[in-house]
Amino acid sequence: MNIFKVAILGTAVLAVACVRSSENGDSSNTTDLPLDQITLPPGFTIDVFATVDHARSLAIGAAGTVFVGSRHGDKVYAVRDTDGDFRADQQWIVASGLNSPNGVAFHDGDLYVAEISRILKFPGIEERLDNPGEPEIVVDDYPTETHHGWKYIAFGPDGKLYVPVGTPCNICEREEEIFATITRINPDGSGREIFAHGVRNTVGFTWHPDTGELWFTDNGRDMMGDDTPECELNRAPEKGLHFGYPYCHQGSVPDPEFGHLRSCDEFVQPAITLGPHVAPLGIKFYTGTLFPERYRKQAFIARHGSWNRSRKIGYDICMVTIENNEAKGVEVFATGWLDEDAQEAWGRPVDVLTLPDGSMLVSDDAANVIYRISYEG
Repeated sequence: MNIFKVAILGTAVLAVACVRSSENGDSSNTTDLPLDQITLPPGFTIDVFATVDHARSLAIGAAGTVFVGSRHGDKVYAVRDTDGDFRADQQWIVASGLNSPNGVAFHDGDLYVAEISRILKFPGIEERLDNPGEPEIVVDDYPTETHHGWKYIAFGPDGKLYVPVGTPCNICEREEEIFATITRINPDGSGREIFAHGVRNTVGFTWHPDTGELWFTDNGRDMMGDDTPECELNRAPEKGLHFGYPYCHQGSVPDPEFGHLRSCDEFVQPAITLGPHVAPLGIKFYTGTLFPERYRKQAFIARHGSWNRSRKIGYDICMVTIENNEAKGVEVFATGWLDEDAQEAWGRPVDVLTLPDGSMLVSDDAANVIYRISYEG
C-alpha cells in the first residue's frame, strides 16, 4: 500500500510515503549480492536487513525504527522489522525533494535531518510515519557550498546537536571561521558555537560510552600521492581544539601549500591513523553484549574506500582497539566488498549502528542496502 501526500517547503518538495511489504517495499533483487565474499571473524554472519536506495547515515528511534539518510539521493527513509525475522518488513519514505539529506538524528521523539545548508525537524516522527507532515526548519544558515557540504549529525551527551562543516575544496584556507569545523547547536537551533577546528571533512562521530568524549573520523586531503596523507581517527575531550587542517595532515605531514604557515606541533595529534585515502565515515563504539567481550566498547569504523589512489583500498569495516582511553591498533573486521585483483568494488560501507539486540547494521550506498551483522558463536 502506497499513500502519498505532497507539501511545498521553500524549494523542496516533501513526499510522504508509507510502503508496507514483505519485500521491503523495493523490487531490487538483493539475492544477487555476493555476501559469501564477505569475510568476518569466526562466529559472525552477515545478511541483508533492508533495501534502501543510496543508504547513508543511520539513526534509531525509541520504538526501534531505523532512519536512513541519503547523499546522492533526495530522500529520507524509515524501516522497521516488526515480525522479528531480522529483516525490515516495513519501509516509509519520510521526505523527498531534499538537498543531499545525508544526516539523520533522533532526539526526544523527533527526527532531525541535515541538508547542505539547513537542519529540519520532524516532530513525533515514530507516531506519524504514515503522514509526517511538513517539517520544522531548525536552522537554515549553514554554508551552501556543496563540496564536502553533506553532513553527518548526532546528539551528544550534553543534549546538543553536533553539525560538521566540511571544507569547500580539497585544500584551501578560507576566511570564514565556520569551514573545516564541527559546530554544535541547541535542539531549537539556537546557541551555535564551534566545538572543533581544523577538521577537513568528518562524516562520522560518536561519544565514548564511559568517558563521554567525542571521537570522530576525518578524511585526509587528496593529490599528495598514493600513500600520503593517512585519514584519521581523532579524540576531542573538550571544546576549542584544532586538528591541523589545512596546515598539517595525519599529525606529522606539513601541507605543501600551507604547511609553512603553522607547525604540526601546534595541533592535536590523531588518536590513530587509518590508512591513506580510505575515506573513513561512520563510527560507533560497540555497546551491545551479543558480540564477544573483546569487541565491546571498541570503535567500529566504515571505510568507504579510496578513489584518489592507483590501487584501491578500504571498502571494509575496521575495528580500532581502545585501551585506557587510547587507540592502540586497527584491525579489519569485515572485508570483501572490493575485489583487490580486479580492482572493482560492488559495495561501499558508510555507517554503522548497534541495534538493541546487540547486532550491528551497516549501510552501503553502492549496493543500496543495509546489512545486519550478528554473532552466533
